[in-house]
Amino acid sequence: MNAHAFWVTGPESGEIREETLVEPGVDEVRVRAVHSGISRGTETLVFRGNVPPSEYDRMRAPFQSGDFPYPVKYGYISVGEVEAGAPALVGRRVFCLYPHQDRYVVPASAVQVLPDDVPAGRAVLTANLETAINGLWDAAPGIGDTVSVIGAGAVGCLVAWLAARVPGVDVELVDIDPARAALATAFGARFASPDEARGENDLVVHASGNPDGLDLALRLAGFEATVLEMSWFGQRRASLELGGAFHSRRLVLRASQVGTIPAERRARWDHRRRLSLALQLLADPVLDQLVTDDAPFDTLPAVMTRLAGESSDTICQRVSYPTP
Repeated sequence: MNAHAFWVTGPESGEIREETLVEPGVDEVRVRAVHSGISRGTETLVFRGNVPPSEYDRMRAPFQSGDFPYPVKYGYISVGEVEAGAPALVGRRVFCLYPHQDRYVVPASAVQVLPDDVPAGRAVLTANLETAINGLWDAAPGIGDTVSVIGAGAVGCLVAWLAARVPGVDVELVDIDPARAALATAFGARFASPDEARGENDLVVHASGNPDGLDLALRLAGFEATVLEMSWFGQRRASLELGGAFHSRRLVLRASQVGTIPAERRARWDHRRRLSLALQLLADPVLDQLVTDDAPFDTLPAVMTRLAGESSDTICQRVSYPTP
């Protein structure tokens, strides 16, 4: 059986390539993709060829083919239906950490069945929600804290949504786009532009993807507060103002990365349990507001070029595959 996959072939260049699939073995499944999702921050860095050589091994996706910088088949948000293989899974809707491809064969253990109350179209938020969950575990907001989240992209909005569910937590979502105010309200947070953002927060989470946002995060943090960095800049450098009140205010700057479960939870949680939690939380229909764009799979090379541009206002880009 032939399949079709998206490959990054050069700096800001990609194409759909044909591949040949083998029949699934006894402990494998063949999945027909229904949707995939683009993790905009990471995937546009890959598309531009901006993965630092030092991170080539650490940044590999679970079923990546090829090597950085290119050609590379990269991605980790695929939602589909099992059409062959392990009998217990045939006909089930599943999520898999697989690149953009219309059909693929993977071990049965690599797929997670979607809960009945989670539509396939919303499940493209799964990986972003896992990232947000891990970030909140790292940040550990307390009851009644004031929290500022900088960057109203998919991850920032999901962090704000999760933090606002902690009793008494007052969340402010900060973004340069005033149109994101409606999202903040829907997710239980207030909205502010960078110039209007409040200071003296107990916790500041930076998820804008812009190094300037990290400087803002340091300015908005209160005495001995934590600034959690969730953006990944690739080969871009971040210049920070650490000569002012950074030391006298005893700020903590901490990195968060979804690839590793925080140490204090590692004895009880693994990636599969965290994935299961993310899928359960996706039952809330308010999250549909984050899926702002949908495009056919065969237009993916042009879609990636658009997303790599600075002017794109897409929050979550969903890719849809033709029905058989």
